[in-house]
Amino acid sequence: MLSRKNKLLLLKGLSLFSIIRGYNVLMITLAQYLAAIYILAPDLPLREVVLDPNLFVLVLASALVISAGYIINSFYDSEKDLINRPQKSMLDRLVNQRTKITAYFVFNFLAVLLASSVSFKAVLFFSAYIFGIWFYSHKLKKIPFVGNLISATLIIVPFFAILVYYRNFDTVIFVHAVFLFLLVLAREIIKDMENIAGDMAQNYKTIPILYGPFYSKMVVSFLILLTLIPASLLINKFDVGYMYIYFIACIILLILFLILLWKSKTKEDYIWLHNILKFIIVLGVFSILLIDVELVLNRIF
Repeated sequence: MLSRKNKLLLLKGLSLFSIIRGYNVLMITLAQYLAAIYILAPDLPLREVVLDPNLFVLVLASALVISAGYIINSFYDSEKDLINRPQKSMLDRLVNQRTKITAYFVFNFLAVLLASSVSFKAVLFFSAYIFGIWFYSHKLKKIPFVGNLISATLIIVPFFAILVYYRNFDTVIFVHAVFLFLLVLAREIIKDMENIAGDMAQNYKTIPILYGPFYSKMVVSFLILLTLIPASLLINKFDVGYMYIYFIACIILLILFLILLWKSKTKEDYIWLHNILKFIIVLGVFSILLIDVELVLNRIF
């Protein structure tokens, strides 16, 4: 059996994993590698991409900065989260604020140090990314729509690090990026609708607080309808292999999402909507494999 000290260390480890949203970081890491293999560098041998030390450093630096970003968000939002997510907040509080700030600086320092082994441009990129996350958490987060817009942008920024590394600027990549950006932006506003109680208590000026649920639903509906445009283009205009099946499924799910959106009234309803969008995004990560099924099958068999 674990001693009391070891149990406490385990709980603190779980708390830190919860604070940095470890599952999100792992998913973004996987998405970066899959995007590099199937979208950004499809002509390079699989081994050359997977074993590329510079790509590994860029992905690891991204993971560290994203983790640090979740830490600083947790630091600024600790009171709000106590209202919106009481159970998660209690787990997160096992790690004190001083430890959070120490981890924040250590993660960012390691990220910049790693980036320096790739290039000076990588150092500038990650330094700007770190500043952007801090400025968003400290100032921009409370500005209606601007905060949502910046948050969605910061989520997709790590993919631009590897895009610039491979210097692949094909149109299809930007269509993928627009699709993801619109989904994430819609999810950010749904989160505001879900977390309205804590936001009001902390004097946040979000779209649901300022303009109410009807206007918020109008904005989300508009974003979802816009999302159908890149989805349709990826089905009809670009070669995405069997991934077109994913985009067809997305269109069906998003139409269902819109129906549920206008029927939603409670926090539980908005949590369901949030989870639908999250499911679509996560499913999209694994659906990248459908771009070249033969490559996957050859590696398995």
